[in-house]
Amino acid sequence: MSKLQGVKVKWYGHATVLVTTGKGTAILIDPWFEGNPAFPKTTPLPERVDLILCTHGHSDHVADAVAMSKKYGAPIIAMVELAAWLGRQGVKQSIGMNLGGSYVLSDVTVSLVDAKHSTGMDDKGEGRMLYGGVANGFVLEVEGGATLYHAGDTTVFGDMKLIGDLYHPQLAMLPIGGHYTMGPRLAAHAARLLNAAQVLPIHYGTFPVLTGTPAQLRQELTGSPIEVRGIKPGESIE
Repeated sequence: MSKLQGVKVKWYGHATVLVTTGKGTAILIDPWFEGNPAFPKTTPLPERVDLILCTHGHSDHVADAVAMSKKYGAPIIAMVELAAWLGRQGVKQSIGMNLGGSYVLSDVTVSLVDAKHSTGMDDKGEGRMLYGGVANGFVLEVEGGATLYHAGDTTVFGDMKLIGDLYHPQLAMLPIGGHYTMGPRLAAHAARLLNAAQVLPIHYGTFPVLTGTPAQLRQELTGSPIEVRGIKPGESIE
């Protein structure tokens, strides 16, 4: 059995990942393809998406949410304010939730957990930022498979230990770029609080200011059993 117990995680660059369970359920998180400098243009889009998750309203996390929802006929789960905005953009199945809530799709239970970050949607029609609720992360508990945690955009915070205690994620997808999120030093502390066996670094290298690297994260985790699974955009782990 694979390290993720039959679950496959494909990273498309930045914070965009596709989680596919052993039963074939496909969940796309923070879709950003068009205009994403980190997305390899030779990498095909997913063949199937059953559900889309958006951690917050910044354009580098929701830019393609509407298009992907229409393409695959997939509902979107997001914070209630962001979900309402996505509905106004044409998403037919926009599911608004809030911190602590859970949603079950086939063999996956999706739970909203805290994140420490700003959020808001760029209303290009009026040239102003709209209120998007609060940022969040997601925990995906796969029946018969691994439990995954996508932190979205965040810095480290003490209640990551609570997330670890409650959900016991085997894999944590953590931003490491710095500037807009935590960098490698804080991400290493987050990994320890979560007690995750593995970390998939995300949200780095897309722009010049996102200087954190997986090598730096590994250095910060020296002496820890936590495995850093640094991969290139377009590659997968399982």
